[in-house]
Amino acid sequence: MTDYESLHRQCRTLESLFDTKLTSYSRLASTITRNQDDIEAGGSRERWKDVEGEVEDLLEKLRETNDELLALSNNPDTPPSQSMSRAIQRHGEVYQDYAKELRRTKTLQTNVQHALDKVNLLSGVRNDIEAYKSSAADSLLAERGRIDSSHSMTDQILDQAYETRAEFSRQSMSLAGINTRMTGVISAIPGINNLLSMIKSRRRRDSIILGILIGGCLLLLISYMSR
Repeated sequence: MTDYESLHRQCRTLESLFDTKLTSYSRLASTITRNQDDIEAGGSRERWKDVEGEVEDLLEKLRETNDELLALSNNPDTPPSQSMSRAIQRHGEVYQDYAKELRRTKTLQTNVQHALDKVNLLSGVRNDIEAYKSSAADSLLAERGRIDSSHSMTDQILDQAYETRAEFSRQSMSLAGINTRMTGVISAIPGINNLLSMIKSRRRRDSIILGILIGGCLLLLISYMSR
């Protein structure tokens, strides 16, 4: 009965592991339904799914082992003893109890899923709020940047205006200085005003004479052409 001993030990090991995992699964489900605010921070969502998968895997392995024990007990070539039959029957009963307990525990899944859905909703709302805050902050920063750029441009224009005004002032002072020097030169040379007046008068006289000559020439030309 080497096969029986091996399957018997395997059943006991699986039953012990399943009992431990089922207890953890039940506690975790209760924790999730009670402390919904800590689900996301504590990673309960992922742990709950992992433990649920482990419990289901252990129960499936326990079922397979019980099926092998039952098949072994029904083998007419190697009929089991009374103690073996009682042990096999006991393993089957334990499996049935564990299956019922898992189904009962999984009825809490509705509450757990409700808690997870609530966390998802709250997380989505928080993400939307954070996204809005980030967008608003970016808009404010962009607006602040445009205002700063406008101020900088205004400062540059004012600086250019001040520089232009200063340049005009320098040129005005330079022209005033030149005018002053010219006036001083004219005043310093005796008779220069009379000389300038004579030059202007001669130019005016020469212009008149030149005009008379040009007019006379035109009259002679017209008289000649009219013959």
